[in-house]
Amino acid sequence: MRSMAAVLKWLSRITTAILVLILLSLLAFALSAKWTGGSPTIMGKELLTVLSGSMEPGIQTGSVIAVTPKPDPQSLQVGDVITFKSADNASVLITHRILEVKTIDSELHFITKGDNNDAPDSSPVPASHVVGVYADLTVPYLGFILNFLKSKAGIALFLIVPGVYLILSQMISLWRTIAQMEKEKEASKEPIG
Repeated sequence: MRSMAAVLKWLSRITTAILVLILLSLLAFALSAKWTGGSPTIMGKELLTVLSGSMEPGIQTGSVIAVTPKPDPQSLQVGDVITFKSADNASVLITHRILEVKTIDSELHFITKGDNNDAPDSSPVPASHVVGVYADLTVPYLGFILNFLKSKAGIALFLIVPGVYLILSQMISLWRTIAQMEKEKEASKEPIG
């Protein structure tokens, strides 16, 4: 029975440590995004959520992709997957494959197309609009989770569930310690005989 209690104690400690590490990691991502004023970064790569199916099946909707920020435009070539600002709305990012590299009015431009689209994008992408090049790292479905965590319900769930778990585990630990102390106190009162 004692070994089972020891195993449960270690499992509780490991679970608590994992939850704390997850919380600290997500806090680091959030602070990274806040400081840079953009997407979270890890090891020099920006993490972006894919919101459409234009690059399926290679990059699924709801995936998180890593991009190398601010690549040298001269190094980009046909076949590279780039992330760029939309011509219509600079706050919207698009990730598509380069079909052709052109110079238009002495400025480098890229003809792009989503792998799942029938036709190339309607306007060439100026090199100045390129924000990153795909770093061949995709985490499927993580974007759905991250988008949920950015919502009010997600933030509440993300803070409340681990918080309740940590409080309950500490209350249980305290209760067990008190029960053990009472048991030892009762054992010391018993007459020796």
